[in-house]
Amino acid sequence: MENGVRIRTATVEDAEAILAIYAPYVTDTAITFEYEVPGIEEFRERIRHTLKRYPYLAAEKDGVIIGYAYAGPFKERAAYDWAVETTIYVDASRKKMGIGKKLYAALEQALAQQNILNLNACIGYPEQEDEYLTKNSVEFHKHLGYRLVGEFYQCGYKFGRWYNMVWMEKQIGKHTDNPRPVIPFKELKSHGFEPWAESTDSA
Repeated sequence: MENGVRIRTATVEDAEAILAIYAPYVTDTAITFEYEVPGIEEFRERIRHTLKRYPYLAAEKDGVIIGYAYAGPFKERAAYDWAVETTIYVDASRKKMGIGKKLYAALEQALAQQNILNLNACIGYPEQEDEYLTKNSVEFHKHLGYRLVGEFYQCGYKFGRWYNMVWMEKQIGKHTDNPRPVIPFKELKSHGFEPWAESTDSA
């Protein structure tokens, strides 16, 4: 377990540090199906756009960002408002230190406060593990309570190879006949909701 990790809401000023974590996943892995590393202005806009409605969180140690996680719409239609797609990336040199678990716990806490009910993760999945993609992400999500709900075959092409994609889902609230409306994350922020920001993991 990584000690002294602080979780906080990311800002557009964090874009360079976050992009530095993401870039090797684009260039060296099939964990993301993106081909080209986005430019810094585009990446800033991605963060800005996400924060209008959803949480975008950074894990920080000694002032250095070492991982991040965020949510986005599962689908744009209104009936899907209570479902989101979750995304997480951790500095490749800091994997399996509990950072991802801590980030996802904070993300889930924020989404629950927004009245989100369903978390969905879209994950690249190899028929055979190779140097670009393993099954580790699926195992990570299973450990956190996600379940496999669908698999698409040979739908992603990268590095001259075809990869599958799976959807995993976790439900974090009760589905009632009259669900509470979703609260945009920026409204939670305006009321000072950021309980994870005050604590660090010293265990």
